[in-house]
Amino acid sequence: MKLGYGAGSINLAIEGDERFEVVLPKEMAGAPDEEAEIKRALDEPFGPSLQDFEGHESAVIMASDITRPAPTSKILPPLARVLRSLGIRDILVVFGLGTHRRMTAEEVGRLLGSSAGFPSVQHDLDRCVRIGETARGTPVEILEEVANADFKIGTGNIEYHYYAGYSGGAKAVLPGVSSERSIDKNHAMMADPRSKSGRLDGPVRLDMEEAAGIAGLDFILNAVMNSRKEVVRAVAGDFVEAHRKGATAVDEMYRRPVRPAEIVVACAGGRPKDINLFQAQKAMENAREAVIPGGTLILLAECAEGFGHPVFERWAREAACPEDCFERFGREYEFGGHKAALIARDSLDKDLILVSSLGPALAEMVFFRHARSLAEALAMARERQGKDARTIVIPHGDLTLATGG
Repeated sequence: MKLGYGAGSINLAIEGDERFEVVLPKEMAGAPDEEAEIKRALDEPFGPSLQDFEGHESAVIMASDITRPAPTSKILPPLARVLRSLGIRDILVVFGLGTHRRMTAEEVGRLLGSSAGFPSVQHDLDRCVRIGETARGTPVEILEEVANADFKIGTGNIEYHYYAGYSGGAKAVLPGVSSERSIDKNHAMMADPRSKSGRLDGPVRLDMEEAAGIAGLDFILNAVMNSRKEVVRAVAGDFVEAHRKGATAVDEMYRRPVRPAEIVVACAGGRPKDINLFQAQKAMENAREAVIPGGTLILLAECAEGFGHPVFERWAREAACPEDCFERFGREYEFGGHKAALIARDSLDKDLILVSSLGPALAEMVFFRHARSLAEALAMARERQGKDARTIVIPHGDLTLATGG
């Protein structure tokens, strides 16, 4: 079978080998006409419809950046057509970077696709205005173009997220177009054990949704996609109600109960999910319940852009040992450092092996053993776990949530 790796793939021969169990999602096929499915969602919203906002003069459409697989180029045309039919001509696309790097002109063009003529801006952390504060003390500070818009629309895709439960919905606002102060306060809640993949009642998610309400998020249009990046289902309307319907569709495809094994191979899913270790770590979170205590978790991720966040790299570099890094997370929160702390946590009760373009020194610095190939990683794992150890392979670790049972 082929496992995504960067822009290509790595072959894994498993036919006839009883040691291997492949955990595949119960995927649905993509919609025969993806644009028609998006239009259907707009015509059958959960809660408010676009027609309820007729009379507004301007609209901001918040869209994901290049690190997300959201089908922005497919979402924009049908959405814009309906807005223009309602007399809304002043439409601005705002790319929600959160704290991510700015995108290149080529990347922006790729996301806009046939809507390349649309006015667009990228989020700027230094141009946020204060709107209010959540009950958990998170300041609601958003980009001024969004704050000043008559009509605020969030777009994106819904999949598992390791501390917000699921992506999509209110995440278009927080962290998408929020200040660093807002993001840090919200993300610090990931230390709560309820903030995990597949949960909708975690404090990070609930705080995001309260912030989105304060900011005035009027409407969302989100897509649920399969591993081939085809739109399976679209949902639109209220940013909580519609999001929950999309999350249910994700569960139907990707929540997979497993019997934990000695060795687990988690493939991050190829580009853009393995563009850096910051992104690829999410596949580890989705796979961690599939590994027995003391077992080996192999992460397959190219990481062409390295760590992907300077604070993540600094925390790993400054840690004397995994215990030191994880204990630091208990004392302080610094966005980016949490990634190092979560990997450190896993390394305390699991054997971690990384197959990537990162060299041995960098892999070991962030608490992995280094392998030059998947074959070498499996040999290393079997040396520790036994040559007949059960091995679970999760080809779409970016999407599949393995739940122990």
